[in-house]
Amino acid sequence: MQEHVIGPWAKSFPPSAWGMTQQEFLATAPALSTFATPLLTLDRGAMAHNVALMAEWASERGLELAPHGKTTMAPQLWQQVLDAGAWGITLATGWQVQVARSVGVRRVILANELVDPVALRWLGAELADPDFEFVCWVDSVAGVEAMDAGLTHAARPVDVVLEVGQAGGRGGARSADDALSVVRAVEASRHLRLVGVGGYEGTYSTVRTPEGTAAVAKYLDRIVELHAMLEWPERPMVTAGGSAWFDLVAEKLGPLRDQATVILRSGAYQVHDDGLYGRLTPLADLRPAMHGWARVVSRPESDLALLDGGKRDFPYDEGMPVTPLGTVEKFNDQHAYLRSDRVEVGQVLRLGLSHPCTAFDKWRLIPVIDDADAADPTVVDLVRTYF
Repeated sequence: MQEHVIGPWAKSFPPSAWGMTQQEFLATAPALSTFATPLLTLDRGAMAHNVALMAEWASERGLELAPHGKTTMAPQLWQQVLDAGAWGITLATGWQVQVARSVGVRRVILANELVDPVALRWLGAELADPDFEFVCWVDSVAGVEAMDAGLTHAARPVDVVLEVGQAGGRGGARSADDALSVVRAVEASRHLRLVGVGGYEGTYSTVRTPEGTAAVAKYLDRIVELHAMLEWPERPMVTAGGSAWFDLVAEKLGPLRDQATVILRSGAYQVHDDGLYGRLTPLADLRPAMHGWARVVSRPESDLALLDGGKRDFPYDEGMPVTPLGTVEKFNDQHAYLRSDRVEVGQVLRLGLSHPCTAFDKWRLIPVIDDADAADPTVVDLVRTYF
């Protein structure tokens, strides 16, 4: 990857780093205390642990991993999971696929429909590379027609997966008749090739209650049923799996592994968190690897402190940051309201965060530290994001 010269664009980096390349800066073994606040960091040991743990978990069940790269949009972190044996990388938009190709990713699942004519023209040309393996979703006849129109000059047919859906979910064919209509349209297309079935189960429940589990299981059963309804001239792909229900995906789709390549697309496990996925993950030994750091800038009331990090710095869509020193009640753009009488102006707090998918997009260059629990961690790497 290209070396970038650090400057004021790198939020909260020390001015002493400006003008240095990333490697030059890392050679100084910078301490976390030399950075300004607010700050987002990644814990090297926790990430390595999480990647190895999930790779072992999937391998024991005969499943492949294609972690969702849109979680971090960080090619360095994509490479970490690929080096650990991941089948490929999952992405969500045509532009994200272009980023992946620019850094040499060879296998991509686009877990979405692709009907943008600009992206389709690019894809058609990119498929001239015989080593590029690409799959995207289809869920409607109209979508097939849009792809056909955009792929008239494609180097080869595009592999597609039938996205399965049901009422209350996101995309996906809602009935067996709808699904079969899509299959027939793909079979009639000169530019598409059906290679599997799949979908996303996470929209059917975000709580591990009996009712929530039953709703997700019902949806996964539909994927299995549609796989069985279709004839496959070659070994198909069957894919699902966000970061909350991959155990149930393994239970429901895993028995197909002798007939199909079963791929989990979970992405948040690499970084994990202290909130949403800390509550929902079926893999209890995952460790939170991302942390926020914010400084107390005001104590306007005896039990209220204002921190210098807010909506522009930390995720809040799936829960506010947490600290044992009080309760973060709300955010402004650059302030957090901490209900606490136990902190002082100037004090730096480490914050547990919720939802990796909305953390990374706020940072262009993220320090990786050796140990978040150390008194003053050392920065050992820098991760560039592409949003």
